Amino acid sequence: MRQAIPISVLLAVLGVAGCDSGPDQPANQRSEPMVEPAGADISLALKPAQLDWVGQKIFQNECAGKLDCLVHWNEGEAFPSLGIGHFIWYPSGVDGRFTESFPQLVRYMVQRQVPVPDWLRGLEPFDAPWPDREAFQASEDSTDVAELREFLAGTQGLQAEFIFRRARASLDKVIAAAPEPERESVKAYLEALSVTPGGVYALMDYVNFKGEGLAESERYRGQGWGLLQVLLEMEPAAEQSVLDAFREAAGRVLARRAENAEAAIERERWLPGWLKRLETYKEPVSSSGS
Repeated sequence: MRQAIPISVLLAVLGVAGCDSGPDQPANQRSEPMVEPAGADISLALKPAQLDWVGQKIFQNECAGKLDCLVHWNEGEAFPSLGIGHFIWYPSGVDGRFTESFPQLVRYMVQRQVPVPDWLRGLEPFDAPWPDREAFQASEDSTDVAELREFLAGTQGLQAEFIFRRARASLDKVIAAAPEPERESVKAYLEALSVTPGGVYALMDYVNFKGEGLAESERYRGQGWGLLQVLLEMEPAAEQSVLDAFREAAGRVLARRAENAEAAIERERWLPGWLKRLETYKEPVSSSGS
C-alpha cells in the first residue's frame, strides 16, 4: 500500500516558502557535471548540457514538447501524469500497480527549496485532487491546474535531475535482483551503458518510463517489463553496440507486455508509441556539451 506524503510537515521542516519567495534555479546555472557513484563501481555522469539534452528528449518523448501535456490524464488510466517525465500521481482511494512518482518529485523539490504552489502545499494527504479523468477534465482550465502547469514548466531542469538520480539509485538494486547466473552480465551491460550520453539517456528514460522491474505488482502473467527485464533479455550480436542491443531487447520486452495485457489499448494504441520512443535511444549527434 502506498503512503501519502505529509507535505505540510516536509515544508515546515525545510522552511520552503510559497510561490513568491524566489526564483527557481534553471538548468543552465549548473556549472558542474552530474556524477553519481555506485556501490557496484558504476557511475552515471553527464555534463550540464548533456543533462539538458536528456531532459529535452524525455519531455519530447512524454509530451511532444507541449506545455499543456505537463498536467495530463491519459485515456484508459486511473491517474494523472505530470511533468516532463509524466510522473504518476494517484487520487485518494486508488492503489495502482505502477510505482507512484509525483510525490517523490515534490519531495525532491522541497529538499531543493523550490517554491511550491500554495494549493499544492496545502494538500494533506498528498493525493491527486481529482477522483477521476472526468473530474480532471472539468477542472483543466482552472487556476490551480494552470499554476501547476506553470510550476512544472519552470522546473524542467530539476525534473531532469530527479530522473537522473532515480536512475542512478536503481542500478545497485537491479544488479542485486538479477538471478545469480546473469548478475555479472547485467552489471557489464550497465557499465557499458553508463559511459556514454546515449546510454545514460536510455537508462534514465527507461527507468522513468517503465520502472526498474522490481515491483511484484508490475507484472502481467508473471512477467515484468522494467529495466531488469530488458537487461536480462539482451543478447548483443557480434560487433553490435550495447546501446543497440538494449534498444532491441526493450522492444521485445514491451511487445511481450502488450501481448500479456488484458487491456487491448496497450496493443492497439500504446505499443506503437513505445516502440517509436525506443528509436530515440541513440547517441546524440554531438555529446561534447559542457
